[in-house]
Amino acid sequence: MAVLRSVQGGAPDRVDGFELAYVTRDGEQARVALAEAWSLRLERAEPVRRLASYRGQRHLPGRWWSATDQRHVGYESWLERDHLAAFDFDPEVVAIASQPFWLFWMSEAGKTRSHAPDYFLRRGDGSAVVVDCRPVQRRPSRDVEAFEATRVACELAGWEYRLVGAPDPVMTANIRWLAGYRHPRHLLAETADRLRRIFNGPVPLMDGAEEAGDPIAALPVLFHLLWRHELEADLSAPLHQATLVRPVLGPGAAA
Repeated sequence: MAVLRSVQGGAPDRVDGFELAYVTRDGEQARVALAEAWSLRLERAEPVRRLASYRGQRHLPGRWWSATDQRHVGYESWLERDHLAAFDFDPEVVAIASQPFWLFWMSEAGKTRSHAPDYFLRRGDGSAVVVDCRPVQRRPSRDVEAFEATRVACELAGWEYRLVGAPDPVMTANIRWLAGYRHPRHLLAETADRLRRIFNGPVPLMDGAEEAGDPIAALPVLFHLLWRHELEADLSAPLHQATLVRPVLGPGAAA
């Protein structure tokens, strides 16, 4: 088990080892050394702890239907939900797991510490990202130590680690809007083909939808193509009628 000895500033200067626990396919919890974890399919692991829901709680947990995984993925707060939507929107992410494992280590004081990160992401190139979501103003020193230990463990395992706070509100609002059309039922073949032909270069969003026919019927398909990254727009500004929409060219384009 890991022993973290801290230097000034709180960062560990030596790590003797970590242990990791995850839920197996038969629902049992297995515990292994971190060195054995690199080959685990943690992006398919069931959560190691339940997301509690009770009257009066400050956070609002729920389940997000992931277009990436075609299944529900849990979140414990709206902050986590917003980041989860962004992961689902990211074309590089091919699988997402919530509460994927427990990480165990020994503190300098000789006490066993544990932490369950919020998400484990698998990219299409096989690389992995471990994510914790926490607002900057809600990071007490004990939690910061856990995040730092997780970062060190991820470096040893060859995983990227992210500690994220509040996302960009405009980008979040745009992704949340497009997410309403993420389900494959919005991919109507004839309308989609028509929109692909119309948006063969930068075209204002509503102009293209009207050219495709009834905009009430075309817009859901258009938003789905934006979600799929077949078409793209500048999501750093609010989506509106005049937003320029264009085809996605290169590796990011959907097959």
